[in-house]
Amino acid sequence: MSDSIICENRKAKHDYFIEDTYEAGIKLTGTEIKSIRAHKVNINDAYIMIKNNKIIITGMHIAKYELGNIFNHDETRTRELLLHKREIIKLSNRIKLDGMTLIPLSLYFKGSLVKVSVGICKGKNLRDKREALKEADAKRSMEKAFKEVNRY
Repeated sequence: MSDSIICENRKAKHDYFIEDTYEAGIKLTGTEIKSIRAHKVNINDAYIMIKNNKIIITGMHIAKYELGNIFNHDETRTRELLLHKREIIKLSNRIKLDGMTLIPLSLYFKGSLVKVSVGICKGKNLRDKREALKEADAKRSMEKAFKEVNRY
């Protein structure tokens, strides 16, 4: 079974240098998984932090399940991510020593399970963002010119 992406945090690639990525599971309730299967989830404003040797994601918005009852979930509650203890310790050390931050990059299905791609990132300043936009624009124009030359 192939991985199918539910949602991506495209803003993260613009605002951060992504050093490394990890795959983490996520603890969800029944109505949350049903809303995720309907693609009613947003991770653009979410961030990840480590508390008491547990990784939690905050600010991830999962819409209420339309057919849910009184046991429907809170839309922006904090959810625990599932990683091995040694990975959590490694991430914690990189955050403390190197001044990195943890950002959710994408949410996807792996088989029937929902996984989160966690990026260890360093923030970009305005100059870096401008340079990245210039490089992308130059690459796009080169591809366009190459396509024009090869068309004839």
